[in-house]
Amino acid sequence: MSGNDFMAWVLRSPWHGILSKGMMLITVTGRKTGKKYTIPVGYFEKDGYLWVLTSRDRTWWRNLSGKAPVTLLLKRKPVNAVAELVLNERAVCFWMYEYLQHVPQAARSFHIRVKDGVANAEDVAQIARSRLFVRIHLSRCVESDTRKEESIR
Repeated sequence: MSGNDFMAWVLRSPWHGILSKGMMLITVTGRKTGKKYTIPVGYFEKDGYLWVLTSRDRTWWRNLSGKAPVTLLLKRKPVNAVAELVLNERAVCFWMYEYLQHVPQAARSFHIRVKDGVANAEDVAQIARSRLFVRIHLSRCVESDTRKEESIR
């Protein structure tokens, strides 16, 4: 059993909240093959979105062109969502600071120096070159917003 298989098992189990807070499963559909890929990912929530940090070396995110539909297993519940990529290095830098506010222990694993609670700008810029964010909007929120707009008209 691989590390991803084990984490997927944990995320589907009753121990999810204890062992894997801030983790979820994301299922993306292959652009060329149509095959479904399910990957455990870490996330944080900000401004009504879920934000996932991943490496540009990974391949799963390449299936998310435009605003791609995805399925999440979020807190053991299936959720339909829409994902889009944040590839611009300046934007990735900005969101890295947000990420580090939500997941401060990540600074150590990325070798980002932190002084007085502020991440070193050079270190963040270095990491941003090899990373990207996936911004996820939950579909139930989209449906709710659409209904509100229709009721206003």
